[in-house]
Amino acid sequence: MSQKMGKLSAFDELMGIRAGQQLAPNEVSFTGDDPLFISPFRIGQTLAHALAARSVAANDLWQLKTGRRQSISIDVKAAAATALGGEDMTLVRDHSGHYRPAPISEDVEHMMALTQPWLTADDRWFVPHFNLPHLERRVLDVLQCKNTPDSVAEAVRRWKADELEETIAAAGACGGKVRTPKEWLAHPHGDYLASRPVVEITKVADGAPQPLPEGSQPASGIRVLDLTRILAGPTAGIGMAEHGADVLMVTAPHLPQVAPFVRDTSHGKRSCFLDYNDASDAARLRKLVSDSDVFIEGYRPHRLEAHGFGIEELAKLRPGLVYVSVNCYGSGGPFASRAGWDQVAQAVTGICDLQGQATKAGKPMLTPVYLCDFLTGYLASFGAMVALARRAQEGGTYHVQVSLCQSAMFLQRQGLLEQFENAPGRLSPEEFEAYAVHDDHTSYGDLKSLGPVIRMSETSPRWERTTPSLGSDTPEWLSR
Repeated sequence: MSQKMGKLSAFDELMGIRAGQQLAPNEVSFTGDDPLFISPFRIGQTLAHALAARSVAANDLWQLKTGRRQSISIDVKAAAATALGGEDMTLVRDHSGHYRPAPISEDVEHMMALTQPWLTADDRWFVPHFNLPHLERRVLDVLQCKNTPDSVAEAVRRWKADELEETIAAAGACGGKVRTPKEWLAHPHGDYLASRPVVEITKVADGAPQPLPEGSQPASGIRVLDLTRILAGPTAGIGMAEHGADVLMVTAPHLPQVAPFVRDTSHGKRSCFLDYNDASDAARLRKLVSDSDVFIEGYRPHRLEAHGFGIEELAKLRPGLVYVSVNCYGSGGPFASRAGWDQVAQAVTGICDLQGQATKAGKPMLTPVYLCDFLTGYLASFGAMVALARRAQEGGTYHVQVSLCQSAMFLQRQGLLEQFENAPGRLSPEEFEAYAVHDDHTSYGDLKSLGPVIRMSETSPRWERTTPSLGSDTPEWLSR
């Protein structure tokens, strides 16, 4: 299933990756339609299809446990709303008892103001990325400017786009030249990704089949280590938690975070602090790996490998592990070693170009939501559960690879909308309430959030634990 293989719906493309038995005609149903956002892209439909595919993968696990399958339903508009992240879909109770939208943090507003397409010296456009202080510093050192929109605009205007893209990459910073979809597919990296499936699932070692643990949910008893930050990777982890897995987030106290993103991707998980640069902590992390089922990492390519936590090392430590890699540029190609973010993927693959054209903005534009992040997270948890089903039936150790750029290309394959100008941008209060989940006494306050939007006839996804504070749990597994 690749960019070069003709047109399939997003769901059909993912079912081709899943393989396995054919679904009954009535197993999966969709309601509603795009658009929720002012965008030509079929954001809701693509997210709904990815979530439905994840649910089918969970259904496969359920069948292996019980012999039964479930019916699955999802609303396209509700699926689209999941991409709002920490904006209108998270409410916090105030002192008067009313729930109000959680305010966007100053750090996020600052990042959004600077992380935009800026005109270059050769009249192209370039998106530098300014999230996290140390990465912002690297971009500013290249541009030799202040961290204000006017200063960034003036600095980018002094560079040719290709030269700036290469210099940013060489500095270990993040940014991308805005390309048209045609330019991206003609580029060696776009051409490489177009030849690969949107979710790559590779058996890296043989082994005996490993039965699934018992439990009341499809992923009950599955132990997941979540070593990710900021949206795509954490969204993969929350997807596993929603189907019953014990998901333990692992980070270190010194690592920078974005608080609203942590809050909204931690539901149903546990959280502990371990620093793999510390020998004692690294030993504890290896012990956790040895008793785990899924390991999700979203670090810069080869970063964990340098610290002894790459796929080859962990495959030996834990035969049967499902190792999930989430990054910007995918499994290979000339940009494979580069780091990136949602906005960078939108820039290089053609999303920005199409969004700007369709909205008649007169310049490239980012979409209203971090759609690549959330879509990539859903695809990662889909791939992880497909691999778990294969492990249960035929054994083996697996590497699942997903990327923001692949997700951007996947979205484009679904075609464009003609009418979207009057899209509401958010669910109505009534639509929100149909999926709202209350979580009181968290470190973030009393929350009311858009909960899981998938409906399954026996085991609808849910958050079984309250939203944790970072580092609030001990680094150990729950009994099963």
